[in-house]
Amino acid sequence: MQILGIDIGGSGIKGAPVDIDTGELVAERYRIPTPEPSVPDAVADVVKEIVKNFNWKGPIGCTFPAIVRRNVVESAANVDQGWIGVDGQKLIQKKTKCPTLFINDADAAGIAEMQFGAGRGNEGVVIMLTLGTGIGSAIFYKGVLLPNTELGHIEIRGKDAELRASDRIRQEKELDWDDWGARVNEYVQRVEYLFSPDLFIIGGGVSKKADKFLPLIHPAHAQIVPAQLLNDAGIVGAAMAASALAS
Repeated sequence: MQILGIDIGGSGIKGAPVDIDTGELVAERYRIPTPEPSVPDAVADVVKEIVKNFNWKGPIGCTFPAIVRRNVVESAANVDQGWIGVDGQKLIQKKTKCPTLFINDADAAGIAEMQFGAGRGNEGVVIMLTLGTGIGSAIFYKGVLLPNTELGHIEIRGKDAELRASDRIRQEKELDWDDWGARVNEYVQRVEYLFSPDLFIIGGGVSKKADKFLPLIHPAHAQIVPAQLLNDAGIVGAAMAASALAS
């Protein structure tokens, strides 16, 4: 079965049809920069353009970089504040005329990695961290998701962790891999202290350069690995989460 997955991020919005039985993209993904300001209607128009690009008529899964509770956005750290209180499912569904599932972006990425990637078969505590415009997180125990954890906002040195260790901060401050790796290491060690996971999976766009920084990250006990689906995990997980809409 194929479902269109769309991943809304702070810097880009990308999508592709996904074979949810294999976790593979069945067409080259299509990406459009996130509009500025990232107000709801403007973002929804970009989603509509992606749907149109694939001439898609069926269900879609759509991620969003915020707390999403019963389809309603409850935070807006890396998007316009106008999103707070918006029913994302209704908005996207109205724009695209497609049945829509709306889900937190890191949760979606984690779903994909647990089914098809680095977390496959792990029955312990697994934490997915996505390093991008912000820091997203997803926690699983025995393969079951605890949604909307938002661990990118725990405090490190008086700041939200994502204001020290996100990939956006690495680029803005022109940090070299050693300096940024030290920040990520401090953050990962704090998360490990709080949650004692068996496995960390590191995703987001920077995961394709894991060899540059992952050797600098040293959890006390947990294993740490890069996401196997790299930056496509959100697209795949969104499509997987929307599979119920096709039944």
